[in-house]
Amino acid sequence: MNAALQISMLVYGILIAVGGVFGFLKAKSKASLIAGVISGALMITAYSVSNRNLRQGLLFGAIVCSVLAAVFLMRLAKTKKFMPSGMLLILTTIEEFALFLGYFMME
Repeated sequence: MNAALQISMLVYGILIAVGGVFGFLKAKSKASLIAGVISGALMITAYSVSNRNLRQGLLFGAIVCSVLAAVFLMRLAKTKKFMPSGMLLILTTIEEFALFLGYFMME
């Protein structure tokens, strides 16, 4: 389970960063680019931390996901459009739940 959680952090971080780049290319949104790259880098950092200390890495990743979930929820409420904020909210909430579950299940 631990390896799967670590891989999910890495994959999620890459997807968020690529999504930010895609948002910039499609809508010329510098905010998407900056937020996506920073968020992706933070998740990849959480993955790196988890290689040294799994518990700290899981907590760090879960906190990043919590912040992102709040941002995506606010964007969804503002725009009322499911894509992309609603989809990202669902994906982020799943990742957040998995990371917190892994964190609290560790002894």
